[in-house]
Amino acid sequence: MSPLLRLTRRLLAADPRAFRRGLALSITVLVMGAALLGLSGWFVTAAAAAGLAGVGIGFDFFRPSAGVRFLALGRSAARYGERLVTHDATLRALAALRVQLLAGIARLPHEVQSRLRGARALNRLTSDVDALDGLMLRLVLPALAALATQIGAAVALWTLVAPAVALAVLGVYAAGGGLALWLTARAARHPAETAETALQDLRAATFDLVRNRADLAIAGALEDWQGRVGTIAAREDGARARLDAIERASGAAVGLTAALAATAALGIGGDLAAQGTISPARAAIGFFVALALAETLGQLRRGMAEIGRMLGAGSRVLELTEGATGAPPAPAAPAPVSATAPLLQVAGLGLHRPGAAGPLFGPLSFRLAPGETLLVTGASGAGKSTLLAVLAGLIAPSHGAVALKGQPLPDWPEAELRAALTLVPQRPQLIGGTVAENLALALPEGAALEHGAARAVLEAVDLWDALAPRGGLDLRLGEGGAGLSGGQAKRLALARAALRRPALLMLDEPTEGLDPATAARTLAGLRRLLPESGIILVSHRAEDLGRADRRIALET
Repeated sequence: MSPLLRLTRRLLAADPRAFRRGLALSITVLVMGAALLGLSGWFVTAAAAAGLAGVGIGFDFFRPSAGVRFLALGRSAARYGERLVTHDATLRALAALRVQLLAGIARLPHEVQSRLRGARALNRLTSDVDALDGLMLRLVLPALAALATQIGAAVALWTLVAPAVALAVLGVYAAGGGLALWLTARAARHPAETAETALQDLRAATFDLVRNRADLAIAGALEDWQGRVGTIAAREDGARARLDAIERASGAAVGLTAALAATAALGIGGDLAAQGTISPARAAIGFFVALALAETLGQLRRGMAEIGRMLGAGSRVLELTEGATGAPPAPAAPAPVSATAPLLQVAGLGLHRPGAAGPLFGPLSFRLAPGETLLVTGASGAGKSTLLAVLAGLIAPSHGAVALKGQPLPDWPEAELRAALTLVPQRPQLIGGTVAENLALALPEGAALEHGAARAVLEAVDLWDALAPRGGLDLRLGEGGAGLSGGQAKRLALARAALRRPALLMLDEPTEGLDPATAARTLAGLRRLLPESGIILVSHRAEDLGRADRRIALET
C-alpha cells in the first residue's frame, strides 16, 4: 500500500466526522461556485434575449438575481466553514500522529533513540510531520471534492443543457486536467525533495553557526561557516525557484484546460442553439460552468507540487510509527520480588557489538546490596556508559543475566522498573521552565511537587544556596537549562533523580565539571538522602574511589 494512502487512513481515523464535514463543505464551495457562474451566465443571456425579443418587461429578474445573491453569500460562508473545519481536523490528526511518532520512537532500541537527539534528526522529525498537513488540505480533500463536483456538474449539464456538452466538458477536464496534474507531480518530485533536504541542512548549519559562533571566530572559521550557510541557502532558493516555475506552468496548463473545455461547451452549445434544440441561455450555462470548474483543480496544483516532499516525509513517519497505532499493550503483572535476594545480581554479563572482533565488556558478575556504593572505572571507550544502559534495561545484553530484587529485568513491567531504578546519564536533559517544573518531571503523572521535598533534594546536592537568592524553585531556566552553569545543571538533574527515591541509582560521571569540594558534598548528600539505595557510580576521578564500597574496572 502506498505510504500516502496508509497515512491518509491514519489521519482520517483521528477525527472521521470532522473530515467528512470538511469534505461536504469543500464540495459545497465548488458546486456553489459552478452554479453561481452558470446561473449568472444564463441570467445575462436570457435577459438579453428577452430584451431583443421585446418581452423584457415580462421577464422575471427577481428570482434569478436572488439566486445569484444566495449562491455568492452561501459560497463565502461555506468557504469560511470549510477552512475552519478542515484545518481544525488536520491539526487534531497531526497532534495524534505526533503522539504515535513519540510512541514509536519509545519502542526503538536505546542506541537508536540516542542518535535521534541531534539537531538534524529533531529538525527532520518536526519537518516531516509539518509536511503532512498538506496531505489532507491540498491533496486528499481537494481531490475528492474535485471528483464529486466534476461528476455533479456533468449530471447537471446533461440535464440542463445537453449530453454532448456534459461529455465534452468532463472529457476535457479528465484528460487535460489529469495530464497537467500528473506532469506537475512528476516534474516537482525531485525539486521538492531537494528543497526539503536543503531546508534541513540550512536549519542545522544555522543552528551550529549561532551556537558555536564564538568558537568559530576564535578558530578563524566563522567566515567559512557563513559561506557554507549561504551556499546551502542558495541551493534551497534554486529548488524553490524550480518549484515555483513548475507550479506556474501547471497553472497555465489548468487554465488552458479550462479554456478548451469552455470552447468545446460553447461550440457544441452554439450549434445546438442554432439548430433550435436548446435556447442560447441554456447554451451559456455550459460555457460558464466549464469556466467555473477550473477551480476544482486549483488547490490540487499545489498539492501535486508538494507530493515529493510528502512521500519522503510519509515514508519516514510510517517507519517510526509502525506498530504504534493500536491499543496499548496490557500492563504486565507486577514482578514478584524476593526479600532475601540481593538488590542487584549480575551473572556472566557481556555485550558484543555486531561486527566487532571481541566483546565490548564482560563477562561480569557481581552483587549489590541496599545502601552499597559500587564504583565502575575504565578507560574511555571501555563501555562504562553502555554497561549502565544494560543494567537499566535499555540495551539487551549479548549474554548473561541481570536480576533486580531477585527478578530478571525483562520480567519487570516498564513502569515498575523505572520506579525501582533511575539512571542519570552523562549529559542529562533539562527543560525550559522553572526549577520546580524540572524537578516535577520525576513525579508520577498528576502528583504535586512538595516544597519541602524539593528543597531537601536541592540541599542534598549542594544547590539550594545558589538558587535561593535567584528565586529558588521559581527560578526560570531557558531551553536546555540555560541560566545554570554546567555543574549546576548536572546537580539539578541529580536532585531530580533523587526525588524519585529509587532503590537503585546509577550515575554516569556525576562529578564531572565539579570542583573536588562540591563533588564531595554532592555525593555525600545523595548518600544521606538515600541511605538504603544502592548506587552504581561511573567516574574517572581518583577521589571518588574513597566514596565507594567496592570497585569494578572495565578493561578495553
